[in-house]
Amino acid sequence: MTLSQTLTPSIQKAILDLFEVTIDKIEFQATRKEFEGDITMVIFPLLKIIKSNPVELGNKIGNYLVENVAEVAKFNVVSGFLNIVISDAHYLNFFNSIKDNAKYGFVTPSPEDKAVMVEYSSPNTNKPLHLGHVRNNLLGYSVAEIIKASGKKVYKTQIINDRGIHICKSMLAWQKFGKDQSPESTGLKGDKLVGNFYVAFDKAYKEEINQLMAEGKTEEEAKKQAPIILEAQDMLRKWEAGDEEVVALWKTMNQWVYDGFAVTYKNLGVDFDSYYYESNTYLLGKDVVQIGLEKGIFEKDPDGSVWIDLTAEGLDRKIVLRSDGTAVYMTQDIGTAIQRVKDMPDVGGMVYTVGNEQDYHFKVLFLILKKLGFDWADNLYHLSYGMVDLPSGKMKSREGTVVDADDLMQDMQNTAQQISEELGKLDGYSEEEKAKLFKTIGMGALKYYILKVDPKKRILFNPEESVDFAGNTGPFIQYTYARIQSIIRKADFDFSNGAQVDSLHEKEKELIKQLELFPEVIQNAAQNHSPALIANYTYDLVREYNSFYQAVPILGEADLEIKKFRVQLSKRVADTIADAFSLLGINVPERM
Repeated sequence: MTLSQTLTPSIQKAILDLFEVTIDKIEFQATRKEFEGDITMVIFPLLKIIKSNPVELGNKIGNYLVENVAEVAKFNVVSGFLNIVISDAHYLNFFNSIKDNAKYGFVTPSPEDKAVMVEYSSPNTNKPLHLGHVRNNLLGYSVAEIIKASGKKVYKTQIINDRGIHICKSMLAWQKFGKDQSPESTGLKGDKLVGNFYVAFDKAYKEEINQLMAEGKTEEEAKKQAPIILEAQDMLRKWEAGDEEVVALWKTMNQWVYDGFAVTYKNLGVDFDSYYYESNTYLLGKDVVQIGLEKGIFEKDPDGSVWIDLTAEGLDRKIVLRSDGTAVYMTQDIGTAIQRVKDMPDVGGMVYTVGNEQDYHFKVLFLILKKLGFDWADNLYHLSYGMVDLPSGKMKSREGTVVDADDLMQDMQNTAQQISEELGKLDGYSEEEKAKLFKTIGMGALKYYILKVDPKKRILFNPEESVDFAGNTGPFIQYTYARIQSIIRKADFDFSNGAQVDSLHEKEKELIKQLELFPEVIQNAAQNHSPALIANYTYDLVREYNSFYQAVPILGEADLEIKKFRVQLSKRVADTIADAFSLLGINVPERM
């Protein structure tokens, strides 16, 4: 329970006893640094119903609280603000209630509650995962973990774009230029090998376009008439018709990609409970369109195409079936959403982790599902996020200028190694321990740098900046955790039992106040689908701990009970850092 929740009933009773007035809501805010207090009640709203001046009103309520509420030690009134000082006993009781709670802040789901399905990653099978996919995966995985921690059952899923002209481009290029290459023969990860052929196709396509334009064709004509694009379109038709040879090659090359993705996902530290494939879902939704037509939700144009008119809701008319009867992406997404609830009947909501260029698509999708009458459609959320830019500019898959996810992760580990070696803190580490530490620091730096930013904001990713051991970075927080582990290892006394302390140092109190916020931060992060709230809470906790560490002796404290308490407090902070970082998918090192 938060401090405001604890105090609200007492203040409501004070107002009733003093003024015979019932108040529904009390307004609180953090006490300003220049005044004494742990929480501040805003008096001004009461002046509308209680005829008094703010200082007099604040003093009356403050005196009542001191006399009647054990948690309130003293108060001061500044203008229309009642600054309330909470007793040390309250903080000590609270700390003792959480110090050994391994699940502090985490809520266990109720069996009868509906589950949430979180979709993320959703790659194409014609190229490896890149920096943009890294942000998508980290966001989706973290949001799933946060929602789970907030007390809901969660399923993690993805839909793989394994069909279409772009897949055929890689397949055709392999047939033309591949010389029977495979991941085994080349030593390349399968997704990288297939991605190379996607780039090779684009290179050949551009050459043919230039040749046709040199022969007098317009650019538009050349793009349509280039032999290689016509071959790719023919291959797509054969795939759709079930041509055995084309389907066999499609299965082989897709499997190369899936094997490659699996390695990347493992290194990135993300996982999935289920997979959906567009080759299986692209026909879903067509039967739903028919039902929607019968209900008058959709309308058929004279050419046979089917639309939904959303102009009354401030959107536009959206096609859901082409005149030739083929589905569009919207149809497929409608059908896939319905299929997922059929597959997992306890799903009561879904989160789609997709870039902000698809904002409009999801507004339309969610509105259509609501109009179709699905009750879970009220619990759909588009986790929209901004793009990731690099100092060198935008990435382009066709031109092979993307930042490969595997290369990025390796670069982060190399950077972590370089900085760690420069700092010279690796004495006594085996080579295996060093490698593990570099991965922990490098991946922590990458994940934290991306997740500390509000999802909706664009990111300019700077690898060197992210591995800084000072400031709002993953390694800075990991270093504080490791420092606490060092303190715990050096504690040569039993600190497991409750310490007998009656009063708190100001820095101890501030640290406990920060710990008190953790459950509320998890709930807010789940509600707002924002790992940034967890990341920045952890940074604030670490800053508060470092301030405490600088201000008071821990192992050097003469009084054994105070020393025990400070080690217990340090351990609880470390556990909370580890728990918060687990929600971001970040590991913490025992030493650094």
